[in-house]
Amino acid sequence: MDRRDFLKSTAFISALGLLGGWEEAFASGCKDASAGKRWGGWKKGHFQIHFIYTGVAESMFFILPDGTTMLLDCGDFDALARGAKAVPLLPGPGRHAGEWIARYVRRVNPSDKEVDYMMLSHYHNDHAGCMTFNAGLEERDGKPYSISGFGQAAEYLHFGRAIDRCWPDYCDPLPFKEDDKESYPHMKYVYDYLQKHEGLKIEKFELGALNQIRMLNDPGRYPDFFIRNICGNGRLWNEDGTVTDLFKEYFAGKGTEYVNVYENWMSLGMVVGYGPFRFFTAGDLYASWRNPDGVKLCSDDYLAKVCGKADVAKLNHHGHYSMKESLVRALGSRVWVSCVWDQMHNTPDVMKRLTDRNIYPGDRIVCPGIMPVERRRQADQAGETWLEDVADASFEGGHIVLDVQPGGRRYSITYLSAADESMTVRSVMHFNSFEK
Repeated sequence: MDRRDFLKSTAFISALGLLGGWEEAFASGCKDASAGKRWGGWKKGHFQIHFIYTGVAESMFFILPDGTTMLLDCGDFDALARGAKAVPLLPGPGRHAGEWIARYVRRVNPSDKEVDYMMLSHYHNDHAGCMTFNAGLEERDGKPYSISGFGQAAEYLHFGRAIDRCWPDYCDPLPFKEDDKESYPHMKYVYDYLQKHEGLKIEKFELGALNQIRMLNDPGRYPDFFIRNICGNGRLWNEDGTVTDLFKEYFAGKGTEYVNVYENWMSLGMVVGYGPFRFFTAGDLYASWRNPDGVKLCSDDYLAKVCGKADVAKLNHHGHYSMKESLVRALGSRVWVSCVWDQMHNTPDVMKRLTDRNIYPGDRIVCPGIMPVERRRQADQAGETWLEDVADASFEGGHIVLDVQPGGRRYSITYLSAADESMTVRSVMHFNSFEK
């Protein structure tokens, strides 16, 4: 019996409340009472992450239990130039991603346009925006200002504080090349402008910090909520307080020239906890390299030692030849979320590892922003079974909302329609958190 047959056979039993949380999630799906209705919004005490779909960028909007908010990444990218590898642009190509993202944020944000934190996981176009692909290029304070990504979102949102991986000198672990024309100068000019005209405060990401991203409204009411910074700038925080510098030896043999291909390696990562619930994210962190002694190393093997088990995990690097077996096993997640803007995301090798019960036991579901028809057709033709563990709601593309109930023992994954701005619920799945 495959999962779709399982859904049919268990729907009635689930309605009677006779199945556990995991089976119930599979059996409910689009049968949830809110399906087809407008999304109900954030409620005090709930922790939410909105994985905002545009088809060209990665962007996540956090609402902490007391209403504190953060926009993590806000990219813009000429994904249509990918031709047949592009995925649908939703709601449509009439606006750039930064504006679509800002409009979504204002629909769900309990504080409308006021956003407490902005954070950039790393300096790549699809996470930050850039100088060369934008809705306009203006001169502001004698500098070029690109209305792209975070720069465009700031036209509609007001950010209180920015957390950046290498501010203020942009040289950790190596200085950016001055002839960089993409995300580094773009974000530098955005920061400068927002500091001067919008009162933005900026601080450097603190590796190992507990609650650098902290609740600002009513923190004492939710003592079992935390955000731990576990990786950044090629370094990992260990529970004993020590730091592992992954690329120290590698960069020592490279001189002082920084090459943008390393930028994924610098991604910021965090673990969020709420009672027994855990969520993991680490941007595009994935690296395979050889140190001067010739030994081949992989960042996932190190990250697996510090991440801990997570109920929900976002795939590193959009699931593009990432998420090696050691990391998949360590996270052991019930829900895998993937931010998608290209047909090359969620590659078959990654999907096989995520769904392999020999790596870790138990049911799980993979929730990409979209699993387009071309990829599904390829999987069927190849006789792949991993598609059975992919959320059906992803087939048309959608925004994904992780909602963790007060206390963290129950959470849900909701797909919202991305075809328009109606916030229509397409599917809801409910889960029990792992007991810690």
